[in-house]
Amino acid sequence: MKFITIVRFLFLSTFVFASSARASDYTVLVMGDSISAAYGLDEKDGWVRLAEQQLEEDGFAVEFINASISGETTVGGLRNLSSAMERFNPDLLIIELGGNDGLRGYPPNSIAKNLESMALLAKEQGTNTLILGMMIPTNYGQAYLKLLAKSFVTAAENSDSQLLPFFLEPIARDKDRSYFQTDGIHPTAAAQPILMHYVLPLIKENLPNEHRESATN
Repeated sequence: MKFITIVRFLFLSTFVFASSARASDYTVLVMGDSISAAYGLDEKDGWVRLAEQQLEEDGFAVEFINASISGETTVGGLRNLSSAMERFNPDLLIIELGGNDGLRGYPPNSIAKNLESMALLAKEQGTNTLILGMMIPTNYGQAYLKLLAKSFVTAAENSDSQLLPFFLEPIARDKDRSYFQTDGIHPTAAAQPILMHYVLPLIKENLPNEHRESATN
């Protein structure tokens, strides 16, 4: 299967990169930020690539298109989604955006609206959506953190999308922060399999029955 990483200028132009005929039966498009772009790591070690490999080992014919961009926000994700949907026609859209919005103090209601708009755009094309929620350090105070967390819930509820409330939860509980790089924000290579296994059951829930049956035969 082909794993494609897309950088910002390709989004803003015309997706001029090599693309082979789709060999899989199911396509997952990941629209994320540096967390899903495997910042500071080789892309093969990131959770997105690991998820594709794990599903292949489990007998699923699934291709992942990783359209994650370091520094991306929900504004950029919404702006770029139409082109990505048209290009790849995914069966499942995974949105891992909102963390950078929060770090910049963007209004939570705007974050929710952008996420909701992305999910509804995908729904119009018959694509399921999984939203991966994010939390940020407490610099902006507990009130803002609660509103930020609620923005993911609101977007999921209003668009009938799946939600994983806090994607980094299984590694955030680590008190010595050993699963984070020296910047204290980006997960290490050792954290990637943990994140992959955390989200994988939700991805499998979206696979059609024939995919699930093929994995057990």
